Amino acid sequence: MHLPTIRLKPGDPRVVQVLDQRKLPFEAVMVDLCSAEDAADAIRHMLVRGAPLIGVTAAYGMYLAALDEHTSDHFAYYRQAEVLLAATRPTAVDLFAALERAVAHICAFSTREERIAAALDLAQTMADESISACRSIGEHGLGLIEAVAARKGAPVNVLTHCNAGYLACIEYGTATAPVYLAHEKGIPVHVWVDETRPRNQGARLTAFELGQAGVPHTVITDNAGGHLLQHGMVDMVITGTDRTTRCGDVANKIGTYLKALAAHDNGVPFYVAAPSSSIDYRIRDGLKEIAIEQRDAREVRYIEGQHENGVGEVLLCPEDSPAANYAFDVTPARLVTALITERGICPASEEGLLGLFPEWK
Repeated sequence: MHLPTIRLKPGDPRVVQVLDQRKLPFEAVMVDLCSAEDAADAIRHMLVRGAPLIGVTAAYGMYLAALDEHTSDHFAYYRQAEVLLAATRPTAVDLFAALERAVAHICAFSTREERIAAALDLAQTMADESISACRSIGEHGLGLIEAVAARKGAPVNVLTHCNAGYLACIEYGTATAPVYLAHEKGIPVHVWVDETRPRNQGARLTAFELGQAGVPHTVITDNAGGHLLQHGMVDMVITGTDRTTRCGDVANKIGTYLKALAAHDNGVPFYVAAPSSSIDYRIRDGLKEIAIEQRDAREVRYIEGQHENGVGEVLLCPEDSPAANYAFDVTPARLVTALITERGICPASEEGLLGLFPEWK
C-alpha cells in the first residue's frame, strides 16, 4: 500500500488533500485543505512533515490562496499569505524557498485567472521536481550500498533516524531512496530504524513504509545506535536533512548529531541525503544561523500508541515535571562523510557543494 502524501481532491480541484501522518500507522486518513489557513495548520500541527513535503504543501497553500483572491492589490495579498505560511515552522528551508518562489511566480501574471493557473502549475511542478530529485538521490546512493554488498557478501545494514522516506516527500524519500532501489534490484538490505522520540516518526512512519515495501527492518530505541555501531552491526548511516548550509552543516531531527558522533567514533560512514531544495546556500554556520524549533512539551511528556481501547496518549513522567522539546539539532560538516544530492555525491563542504551547484557561487 503506497499512500499519497498530497494531491488535488479527486473530482474537486479546489480542494487539496493531505495524508494525516499523525494517525499512521494505525489509520490512513486524507484531510481536505480548503484555504491557505488550512495548509498552514496542516504544516504547523504536523499532518504533513518532512522538509520536501512541507515545501510542496506551502506551494499548494499558495494555490489555495489564489482561489480566494478578491483584492485589487494582489501583491500585498500574496505577501500576506506568504507570512501566514512562513510562520508555521522555522527550521526546514524548503518552506521558505517554496514561498519565495511562489510569490515571485504568481505575481508575475496580470489576471486572477492566470494567477490561479500559475499557482497550481507551480505546486505540481515542485511536486514533480521533488520526485525527480529523490529518484536521483536513490540512484547515486545505490552505488554506496552496492559497494558494501560486493565487499561483504551479506545483507547491508543501514541505520537511519526519523522519517526521510516517501512520507516526508512525494515519492521514494531522501534517505530511504537508495534502500528502496537496492531492494528493488535484489540486493539484500536491512534497516535499523531509530524510534525517534518524541514523536516516534521512525517507529511509526519509517517502519510502516519499509514494511509495506517488504524491506527487512528492525525498530530500535534511539539510544541503541551506539551499541550497534560499536559491534559492527551497521555498515552505513543515512539520514535526511531539514536544512544544510553551503558549508555542509546539517540540521535534522533531534538525535542525528549523536548518531553522527557514534558513527565517527566507530569509523562508519555517515551520509546525508540532501536534495538541493533543502540546502540553504545563503548561510554558512549551522550552529549560529539555523533556527532550532522548540515544540510543545506535551510531545515529550506523553506518548501515543494503540492499546486495547484504541489509540490514545499515556503520560510518561511525573505529572508536575516540566519538559523541553528541541525538535532538531545540527551535525557539523566534519562529521558528515558525504552529501548525496540529486546531482551526485560530494564532500560536506562549500567546495564540494559548489562543484555540483556552481550557480551558487
